[in-house]
Amino acid sequence: MAKVNEDFLKLAGGYLFPEIARRTRAWQEKNPGEKVLRLGIGNTTEALTPYITSEMHRKIDLLSDRSTYTGYGDEQGDTPLRVALSEMYRREYGVELAPEEFFVSDGAKADAANIQQIFSSDSIVAVQDPAYPVYVDSNVAGGRSLGFDEESLSYKGLVYMPSNESNGFVCTPPETHVDLIYLCFPNNPTGAVATKEQLKAFVDYAIRENAVIIYDAAYSDYIREEGYVHTIYEVEGAEKVAIEINSFSKNAGFTGVRLGWTIVPFGIASDNAPEGTVHRLWNRRQCTYFNGASNIAQSGGIAALSPKGREECRSLVDYYLENARIIKSGLEAIGIKCYGGVNSPYVWAKAPRGMKSWEFFDFLLEKAHVVVTPGSGFGGSGEGFVRVSSYGHREDVIKAVESIVEHIND
Repeated sequence: MAKVNEDFLKLAGGYLFPEIARRTRAWQEKNPGEKVLRLGIGNTTEALTPYITSEMHRKIDLLSDRSTYTGYGDEQGDTPLRVALSEMYRREYGVELAPEEFFVSDGAKADAANIQQIFSSDSIVAVQDPAYPVYVDSNVAGGRSLGFDEESLSYKGLVYMPSNESNGFVCTPPETHVDLIYLCFPNNPTGAVATKEQLKAFVDYAIRENAVIIYDAAYSDYIREEGYVHTIYEVEGAEKVAIEINSFSKNAGFTGVRLGWTIVPFGIASDNAPEGTVHRLWNRRQCTYFNGASNIAQSGGIAALSPKGREECRSLVDYYLENARIIKSGLEAIGIKCYGGVNSPYVWAKAPRGMKSWEFFDFLLEKAHVVVTPGSGFGGSGEGFVRVSSYGHREDVIKAVESIVEHIND
């Protein structure tokens, strides 16, 4: 008789974002005709930019002609896109990475989940708390936890690195040995950014403990202040211990187009394999499970990395950062303590009057008709906070903030 994978049964409750959708639908059914203002899920809302779409249209035209049609591409990604990524890292960050160290995918989320497959199932995993749920859930499903602890809102067997008000939402390396470390900066959900010195502490830890860092840089284009790095490879030694994941979703608006990349340097070694093995295994994994990203999406990625495309992407990011500024200033004006929202599209807002995260979520939905994301859904340290997303049309963001201001004392 077939049996299900019991590690999946260890996952607690429903995934955060479907639960938000379920509660929102239930509210709308009880309140037909009322508009919900959505500042919850980090889904971009503004149109793809002109040059990028023109290049994607050009690719479609080529596909419509038998003489220029192409089918499967390389599982690792089209060579021109990998070269363009390598050149961008050199030009903008001063980092030298070979095109072959870039692996193009259909988005950062899948890579963040799948990367753990090439490491031993008994690896000890450390995650920021709060953390984007996929880092935790994929490792639970991968057999690295004994189950969920309802009291602490954490999974047994995982090592949690608290990110809270006392440390500016930038955690420090674990005090014990771990094998894999998941980091995300600018952070989802808190919006915090780590300095080069703070990241150097993790790189030094990984070198000392023979650990590997899995670094999610999907929001790096939102960093506008000086003193922060855009890639972990700006930190000395990171190319020996860090895998970096990134995406076109939040800077080019590709949330539905689906395109990202993961950097696996040749120099990463592991406890039981020499340099080059991790790179080779990820290549093997991709060739086995993946047929490559859409060639239409990749043409858009190449355009997004051109000087004209980068300029358009910066303008798009500016739009969402201005939304974040409107949200943060509006909430702070009524006494809600906020973090993030400066080098990040997310505002991490502390629930007033000692409310719990889901309590504040329900309050905002019921009174202000605004959807946010409960902080407790990102881990125990997120309790008492909500994540407010700047991904929305400007007019809707303004209406949402005005509605919260109007109803906060109801």
